[in-house]
Amino acid sequence: MKRTAIALCCLAAACGRIENVGKAPEFSTPGTSNEVAAMAIPPLPVGYESEIPLSPASLWSGSPTSLLGDRRASRRGDILTVVIEIDDSAEISNSSSRARTGSEALSIPSLIGIPQRVDPRLPEGASLADAVSTTSSSASSGDGSVSRNEQLELRVAATVVDVLANGVMQIQGSQEVRVNFELRELIVTGYVRPEDVSRQNQITYDKIAAARISYGGRGQITDVQQPRYGQQLADALLPF
Repeated sequence: MKRTAIALCCLAAACGRIENVGKAPEFSTPGTSNEVAAMAIPPLPVGYESEIPLSPASLWSGSPTSLLGDRRASRRGDILTVVIEIDDSAEISNSSSRARTGSEALSIPSLIGIPQRVDPRLPEGASLADAVSTTSSSASSGDGSVSRNEQLELRVAATVVDVLANGVMQIQGSQEVRVNFELRELIVTGYVRPEDVSRQNQITYDKIAAARISYGGRGQITDVQQPRYGQQLADALLPF
C-alpha cells in the first residue's frame, strides 16, 4: 500500500514534465488576466474634460486623442511602459570573536577544628583544605561575507488595472517570449502615482510602490537546471 502511494505521488509530480516532452511550452491565456479585464470594462469619465474643442478653430481639447492632449496613462485600461534598469551590487563582511575564562576555588583549612576532625575520616588524599577547585574556558569566532551583483535591463508594457481612491494607479504587466523550446516570462505589478509617469508615458521601476518583478522562464533548459523532485525532498528532510 505504501509503495503504491509513493508511486502515485511520483507519477503526479512528473505529469507536469511529461506533458511538455517533445513540444514547446504553451503560452498562458491572456484573456483571463486582470489586464484584459481592465481594458474590457470602460472606465468612468471622472476628472476628464470634455472632448469638444474650446472653439471651432482650436486644435486643443481635453481629450487624450487630441493633437496636444495628455496621452499618459491615468485611467483603468490605459497602458504605460515600465522601464527596468537594475544595476545593484552589494558587499558585506563581518567577523566576531568571543572568549571567556573562569576559575573557582574553595578551601577550609580551619573552622573551629572541624577540618581536623573530618580529614581523618575522608578517603586518602582528600582534605577540606582543598575542598573545591574548578576552572573553565570557552572561545568562539566566526567570519561571514556576502558579494552580489545584479544587472537587468528590460522594458514591458503594463496596464492600469485599478485606480484607488487617492488617485494612485495599480498596474500589472506581463510578457512572454518563446524561443525554440524555452519560454521567457516577465511579470511586473505595483502601484504608481500619475505624476510620476513621464511625458513619454513611461515609468521607472524605482518609482513603483510595492513592486513585484519576476523574470524567469520555463522549458527544456529550465527543467534541466532544476534538481529532481526526489533530490529536493531529500535536501529538505535529511538533517545531515
